[in-house]
Amino acid sequence: MKEQDEPVLASTNITPLQQIMASSAGALLTSLLVTPLDVVKIRLQAQSKPFTKVMAIPATAIYFTCYDQLRDLLIHRMNNAETACLIAGATARLGSATLISPLELIRTKMQFRPLSYKELTQCIQMSVANEGWLSLWKGWGPTVLRDVPFSAMYWYNYELGKKWLCQRYNKLEPTFTISFTAGAMSGSIAAVVTLPFDVVKTRRQVELGELESLKNSPKRSSSTWKIMYRIISENGFQGLFAGLIPRLIKIAPACAIMISTYEFGKAFFRKLNNERQLKVL
Repeated sequence: MKEQDEPVLASTNITPLQQIMASSAGALLTSLLVTPLDVVKIRLQAQSKPFTKVMAIPATAIYFTCYDQLRDLLIHRMNNAETACLIAGATARLGSATLISPLELIRTKMQFRPLSYKELTQCIQMSVANEGWLSLWKGWGPTVLRDVPFSAMYWYNYELGKKWLCQRYNKLEPTFTISFTAGAMSGSIAAVVTLPFDVVKTRRQVELGELESLKNSPKRSSSTWKIMYRIISENGFQGLFAGLIPRLIKIAPACAIMISTYEFGKAFFRKLNNERQLKVL
C-alpha cells in the first residue's frame, strides 16, 4: 500500500506550532531522563573530575520542526523519499548546530568545571574581548562534522527502520513501540560512527577553558585533524572513542524517547485537527 511505500508526511494536518509543541514535549522528557548520562560522557572524554548541573538546550524543537518541513517539501519535489529524509536531516542539523553552538560551548564549560553564572559571564566576556565574537563558535567545525552526518544517518535509517517495522507488523502508521525501536537503533548506529568528532569537539572546548585559566600557557592548534592526531598519539586510536558506552547508553534511549514522544504528539494533534474539521463540516 502507498502508506507503507512512503513515510507519512509529518506535517499533514499539523501546524508548525503544533510540531514545536510536540517536539518540545519530547525534548523536555528526554532531557529529564537521559541528560545526566551526558555528564558522564563529557567527563570521560575530558578527563575531568568536577562538573556542575547540565544546561538544557532548547534547540530540539527548532531542529525537528525544520526537519519535518524540509522533508515534506523535498518529498513533494523528489522521487526518492529516503534521499529527501537524508538531505532534510543534514540541512536541519547544520542550521540548528550553527544557531546553538554558543550555548553548546557554555554547556560544556559548565560540565567541565563548576562555574557560577557570574563566573561564566566573565569567562564569556573575556573570550569575546580576546578573540572576538567568533570565539563563541569554538568547536563549531567538529560539532558540524559530528551532528550533520549523525542527523543524515539517523533520519535515513529511522525512516527505513520505521517503514520495515510497519510492513513486518502490518501497520499503516507507526505505533509508539515501532517509533521507539526504530529511533533507538538508528541513533545507536549514528552515535558510533560520529563519536570521534564528539571527542574532538569536547577536547577543543576544554582546551579553550584551560587556556583561559592559564595566561602563559602555549597556544595549541585547534585544527580538527591535528586534535585527532594529538588524541591518538596520547591515548591511542581508542582515545577517539572515549565515552563510547556512556554515549550509547545516552543516545539510544534519548533518540527512542524523543522520536516516539514526538510521533505520539503529532498523532494527537492530527486527530485533534481532524475532529475539529469534522465539527466544522
